[in-house]
Amino acid sequence: MPAHLEEGAVVCLGPTCGPRAGANIPAGLTEADLDLSQLRSGRVVTGTRDDLVFAAAPADRDDNLLAVVLTRRVGTPPGVVGPWYFAMVLLTLLGAAAVAANLGRRLTRPLRDAQIATGKIASGDLAARVPERAADGEELAGLARSINAMAEGLERSRRLERQFLLSVSHDLRTPLTSIRGFAEAISDGKAPDIPQAAGIIGAEARRLERLVGDLLELAKLDARRFSLDVRSTDVAEVVADTAEGFRPAADSAGVALTVAPAEGLTAAADPDRLAQVLANLIENALKFASGSITVGSGRSGLGVAVWVEDDGPGIPADDLAHVFEPFWHSQRSPAREVGTGLGLAIVAELVAAMGGTVRAEPLDAGGTRVVVGLRPWQAAG
Repeated sequence: MPAHLEEGAVVCLGPTCGPRAGANIPAGLTEADLDLSQLRSGRVVTGTRDDLVFAAAPADRDDNLLAVVLTRRVGTPPGVVGPWYFAMVLLTLLGAAAVAANLGRRLTRPLRDAQIATGKIASGDLAARVPERAADGEELAGLARSINAMAEGLERSRRLERQFLLSVSHDLRTPLTSIRGFAEAISDGKAPDIPQAAGIIGAEARRLERLVGDLLELAKLDARRFSLDVRSTDVAEVVADTAEGFRPAADSAGVALTVAPAEGLTAAADPDRLAQVLANLIENALKFASGSITVGSGRSGLGVAVWVEDDGPGIPADDLAHVFEPFWHSQRSPAREVGTGLGLAIVAELVAAMGGTVRAEPLDAGGTRVVVGLRPWQAAG
């Protein structure tokens, strides 16, 4: 006997359905067949009754329980239909469970990898990385890239910090060794020239004082705990006064110092802090210059530029972006030792605080130019 078409009904089975309660239950079924407890828990109820095969699914969970009931009458005995019907339902459920498990693994695997990697990073293993798989989807792959970029940044910061500590330790140990050696020689009466020994002790003490002062200055700048008085500043005057103060040191080192500021340019800057920036740049140039340094200023677009050039060995292209970082240590060999090695980091902090920019660039003839860009005073008003 051929099967009849499916019939459907929406049945209201809640306490406030009133006279409608159970009125739409298809013929041949009762409320007991629909298993209300299963429907209220959100489950689909299926079964057979005589030659009727039915399925009911909850449609609403408000005050009333609405159920959508589909029925079908079959011409074969229920004893034959029932096993096949439940076998198909079981196969469908098993297939759905397999798909869900596969999707679950695909979603949880990258998250589990990310959890493991971040745990290692938090415990100090900055070499840990999250596998990046395109098959995981753009969102999860992006999360892996972000975690790996963070780990690379932390690893690089740790490496630079160690280099910085080694450099500072060396800069502290060298003058302390000289001070201790000459002090002991004077104390033991073995110093051949006491005034000369005392002069060396004083020079090394001043070197230590500069190093400690730069470290404190960098800490204040990093915490933004410093005074700044930005106003209309005659750039040429600051450039000339600051650069001329280094002429004795340049002459002593056999370096020709050229000062060429453009007159009549004003910028939004703190003149004292701008002088500190220039002093650090000139001191750094003296460390690497072979025979000449040029300090100048001029107009740059809508702003004002100040620059310091040296004819030293130059900076490798890969290092240009890092010369202003606090822990970066130059690999080029200086012609002479001058300063503390923290000058460029202080420059970057001061220039940023004044709303300017700073960059290092190679010269065609060899050497390096450091350019500070300042806002024109009119733009700051």
